[in-house]
Amino acid sequence: MSVAAHVDAWLKAHRDEVIGWRRHIHAHPELSNAEHKTTAFLAMILREHGLEPTLFPGTGLMVDIGPDGGRIAFRADIDALPLTEVTGLEFSSTVPGVAHACGHDVHTTVVLALGCALSEIQDQLTHGVRLIFQPAEEVMDGGAVDVISWGALADVAAIFAVHVEPKLRVGRVGVRTGAITSATDVLEIQVTGPGGHTSRPHLSSDVIYGLGSLITQLPGLLSRRVDPRTGTVLVFGQVNSGYAPNAIPETGSVTGTARTADITTWRSMQPLLEELVSQVLAPTGCSHTILYRRGVPPVLNDDVATALLAQAARSFDPQSVVDAPQSSGGEDFSWYLEKVPGSMARLGCWSGEGDRQDLHQGDLLVDERAIGVGARMFAGVVDEYGAAPDAEGL
Repeated sequence: MSVAAHVDAWLKAHRDEVIGWRRHIHAHPELSNAEHKTTAFLAMILREHGLEPTLFPGTGLMVDIGPDGGRIAFRADIDALPLTEVTGLEFSSTVPGVAHACGHDVHTTVVLALGCALSEIQDQLTHGVRLIFQPAEEVMDGGAVDVISWGALADVAAIFAVHVEPKLRVGRVGVRTGAITSATDVLEIQVTGPGGHTSRPHLSSDVIYGLGSLITQLPGLLSRRVDPRTGTVLVFGQVNSGYAPNAIPETGSVTGTARTADITTWRSMQPLLEELVSQVLAPTGCSHTILYRRGVPPVLNDDVATALLAQAARSFDPQSVVDAPQSSGGEDFSWYLEKVPGSMARLGCWSGEGDRQDLHQGDLLVDERAIGVGARMFAGVVDEYGAAPDAEGL
């Protein structure tokens, strides 16, 4: 029996148990780097199924299954978001102001179910498997950085992940070679001047005018300095300054995000924006300070790993695989792909009824059939990895 066939049978036999895991995690969300109860719950379930997890410092854990050396890894993120759930589900968040509105409870259950099913056939695996339950995906620059430093990628040859997609019908899997997400950095520009009266702007450096120049000119200038095919965009979401209509303030700030799907552009983004900010503000006479927070690089899916994911999904449903669009959102799974090849897929979770919702919203609903789709696909990856002639090159 193939790994995928075993996992499929296991999921059918343990459906209620698996759904119960997801609903427990969903009802008890924890913020980034505070996932203590979630970590304890996962460790308990894994031990009940004969596995011995390794706990990370603080929160999160990993567990190895099967033979040593050349492992393939499957990563789940376990943290929740600081927002209020408004779904009205019986298993809604019991923690005020905290909710699994990005589907991490589903990602975690997919990997947990895979591990518990594989625990029964460890001696039959041709390649070892590592499950990584990562904390703090929702904060910059992502918990993946710490997890990697703790040795989670030691002896790992390739790594895979899924992210729920509420715009995609359950049963469908979106795949994409190359960039599937974008790099996301935060840019804050603090502008200062001597201040003054609006009747005498020529006697001061106009901070408001300087902020307006940045807001209107900087995104356009950036678009003329980078290849438009890179999906590079700068958008401001916050501006602060002033206290009276007839006074030119002494300080002000504007904050936004810079995103790109191109790794080379990302690496040169900060010095380029610093140069352009200086050029825009020079005629105004204002001084400035730039606070630049590097986020995460784009998730760059390996072509062979993506082909394995697609083939694994098609092994259960030939019509399941669709092309995933490139997203401007950020994902710290990218840090793993800086070290080893791998791929992230979009996991459809829309039931087919009602509106297609969005991530990071308090009313997000997930069709729980997506858990089985994800676990079966990952099991198929285990099979495909052992059989594919190109897999050893990952």
